[in-house]
Amino acid sequence: MSPTSETARDGRRLVIVESPAKAKTIKGYLGPGYVVEASVGHIRDLPGTAAEVPEGYTGDVRRLGIDVDHDFEPIYVVNPDKKAQVSKLKSLLKEADELFLATDEDREGEAIAWHLQEVLRPKVPVHRMVFHEITKDAIQEAVRNPRELNKRLVDAQETRRILDRLYGYEVSPVLWKKVMPRLSAGRVQSVATRLVVERERERMAFRSASYWDLTAVFATEAGRAAAAGEPGTFGARLSAVDGRRVATGRDFDSLGQIKGGAGATGQVLHLDEEAARGLAAALAATDFQVRSVESKPYRRSPYAPFRTTTLQQEASRKLGFGAKRTMDVAQKLYENGFITYMRTDSTTLSDTAITAARAQVEQLYGREYLPDAPRTYQGKVKNAQEAHEAIRPSGDRFRTPAETRLAGDEYKLYELIWMRTVASQMKDAVGQSVSVKVAGRAADGRDVEFSASGKIITFHGFLKAYVEGRDDPDAELDDRERRLPPMAEGDGVTADEITPDGHSTKPPARYTEASLIKELEDREIGRPSTYAAIIDTIIRRGYVFKKGTALVPSFVALAAVRLLEEHFGRLVDYDFTAKMEDDLDAIARGEAESVPWLRRFYFGEGSVEGAAASAADAGNGDGDHLGGLKELVTDLGAIDAREISSFPLGDSGITLRVGRYGPYVERGEKRQDVPDDLPPEELTVELAEELLNKPSGERVLGNDPDNGNQIVAKSGRYGAYFTEILPEGTPKTGKNAVKPRTGSLLQSMDLDTVTLEDALKIFGLPRVVGADAEGVEITAQNGRYGPYLKKGTDSRSLETEDQMFTVTLEEALAIYAQPKARGRAAAKPPLKELGVDPVSEKPVVVKDGRFGPYVTDGETNATLRRDDSVEEITPERGFELLAEKRAKAPAKKAAKKAPAKKAAAKKTTTAAKKAPAKKAAAKKTTSA
Repeated sequence: MSPTSETARDGRRLVIVESPAKAKTIKGYLGPGYVVEASVGHIRDLPGTAAEVPEGYTGDVRRLGIDVDHDFEPIYVVNPDKKAQVSKLKSLLKEADELFLATDEDREGEAIAWHLQEVLRPKVPVHRMVFHEITKDAIQEAVRNPRELNKRLVDAQETRRILDRLYGYEVSPVLWKKVMPRLSAGRVQSVATRLVVERERERMAFRSASYWDLTAVFATEAGRAAAAGEPGTFGARLSAVDGRRVATGRDFDSLGQIKGGAGATGQVLHLDEEAARGLAAALAATDFQVRSVESKPYRRSPYAPFRTTTLQQEASRKLGFGAKRTMDVAQKLYENGFITYMRTDSTTLSDTAITAARAQVEQLYGREYLPDAPRTYQGKVKNAQEAHEAIRPSGDRFRTPAETRLAGDEYKLYELIWMRTVASQMKDAVGQSVSVKVAGRAADGRDVEFSASGKIITFHGFLKAYVEGRDDPDAELDDRERRLPPMAEGDGVTADEITPDGHSTKPPARYTEASLIKELEDREIGRPSTYAAIIDTIIRRGYVFKKGTALVPSFVALAAVRLLEEHFGRLVDYDFTAKMEDDLDAIARGEAESVPWLRRFYFGEGSVEGAAASAADAGNGDGDHLGGLKELVTDLGAIDAREISSFPLGDSGITLRVGRYGPYVERGEKRQDVPDDLPPEELTVELAEELLNKPSGERVLGNDPDNGNQIVAKSGRYGAYFTEILPEGTPKTGKNAVKPRTGSLLQSMDLDTVTLEDALKIFGLPRVVGADAEGVEITAQNGRYGPYLKKGTDSRSLETEDQMFTVTLEEALAIYAQPKARGRAAAKPPLKELGVDPVSEKPVVVKDGRFGPYVTDGETNATLRRDDSVEEITPERGFELLAEKRAKAPAKKAAKKAPAKKAAAKKTTTAAKKAPAKKAAAKKTTSA
């Protein structure tokens, strides 16, 4: 019997999901007997500020939102922006006969369902409804087969939430005090930042090494006579001289030395330019022979279907999407019924999905591409998410990308998922790989050997549908062929050319979002489903910025990570963080208890017999991996803030310092700000010298001839400006206080060249131009949007800054005689056109604004980031910036219109899950 007919007989059912889009899709599958409403994410959480904590709580409980002295009891409050939605859900519940909690089936979704149940306090039967795809069959099957709420998953999620709150709220204030205000620390975000910082340190310590080899182009007699389309020649690289392997980049360490110190006398031969050119000359008349030909079968199996992290990595490589953008688009695809649930660690496909994929393989590529037996992918990452399938197109028949009628980002991501899923059920790619060695004897008697390799794919199999990208742009893709002419051992070959080839070793590549996600997963740090949020956080917090696709740490990150490493070593230790993940999963499996574990982590109990662990044990000890965070963050006397934030630049006497207002270089009394977007690796001694030799940021211009006060030009946080120095004893407060005159430099002025006359002109603004026929004064002045005239409340823009000082009364009256133009000024033409935004379906352009270039679709404006440029910005990047800006826009406030008779009821709303008995009286009157 269908859910709809059951409802008609049994009554009305309320189904609660997380998002309105999901609610709309599911409503269409359930029919009129169901009311489907969204919670719009979490409705309840730990308080965001102390002001949100209910009355009756003080001290650490008010600060943390957790009662650490009473079994780490969390104090939950309904989010202020969700109170109207909670009231709506309660109203709908009064009319319902059953409640279905249909949030996502992971831990987060289970926690949301539990919070809904706790806040709504339903008096009707409650069911937990779970599904991994939003299709009619899946939704109706979920209604027919609900389950009970899984309290173990809820407890596991709650433990994570408490742990992260304790970590963030205890460690972040240390960064505020010792590094810079408004910084943050987090269990995974701090470790992710450390990874990015360590890679930058490697690059800073790196010393390039040069090495040379030879490249040759050989031809065989058979090759020269080959048919059209077949290679007649082949390239090879010098690999050995007199049996010694020629050094390549992998033979050098980060300091530019041959590994092991072998040098030119060991098993590896390091050729310099002179030696390479001499060897090339000695080979000019050499006869070469094929020394060996080794042929092996080539076989490549399909890639597993996508899980969360592999989707993020591949979307980064192929589509240029950031992890957050990928997850936002995937969320829309899931909620609208196009793909299965996108937060999963599983590569398993259901029987339904395998059947659908195999059907499309046969339909689109032919039966010869279909393996005899279905392919299964059972492997899961450690601590995998619960009971999920791989990310795939939804339904028992996959829609091709064209059939979906999707557009923009959604089309691109769906196509990627669809191709990967279909390819996973195709045959292997097979072919032949060949390795050839060509030998000859130089004029000076040395035996040389060149190497070449080739690959021929005789059956492309799954590569016909999908080829995985690579993080290294120089890496060869799986479908790339390299054909060699036919040859056999002993064949003679002719060298058409031999060229000396110089190389330099490269520093380790910076992380991209894709490679950082892979590194975190390989180290088993954090949850794969949270990586997108973690990367977004460290970028928003200013620890990391993007240069192209590379993640670059800021100077602030260097200081913060140094503090954490030296004084909270265990908290950013990679193995320690991974071990915490194991412990949290043990709690989820019921193999460990939450409260004792939290007690040991926070108070250190159990680490030292009969007492709490010491700060050293907790922070940097070698014993139990759990220690006492509380004691560690209490004793901060050993942390020297200045030392933590100081980085000497070699023996130059110059020091980089991270101050409260940003980084700067210093030598003696001289200091100069460092650009926030300068990669630390690029701050060389030479650049620091250049910065220090710039004007100090303050120039004495002379004295005002009228009052004798000294006038200076300064560099400030908001730009360069003029100011006067008042005589000593001038009152600065009270009714007789005197304020110094100040004024910003005009856009046409430069701090290095401005004069006293320039300053006095600025101090003379606003300038009285004259008065109109009615005696109303007209002034010329500079404003936020540029120079303008002002007459009463009527203002008119001037075309140039110089006009403020030169415009005459007649010219001003002529300007006012013209009809006033709408807006401030004529719109500037766009700098670049990017195409139609897939969300707003409006044209997107790049414009020049007061605060720099920005992208706009006419409704939403988003400023270009420091790693973006007008010349290089792509349409996809422009759409991403607009999507991020829309996501950050404040939600519209719901109108408050509660009837008077409900006012009393609101006073009894429960704000907390439970509290110790001594606080019960206070909680009875708490408003949530």
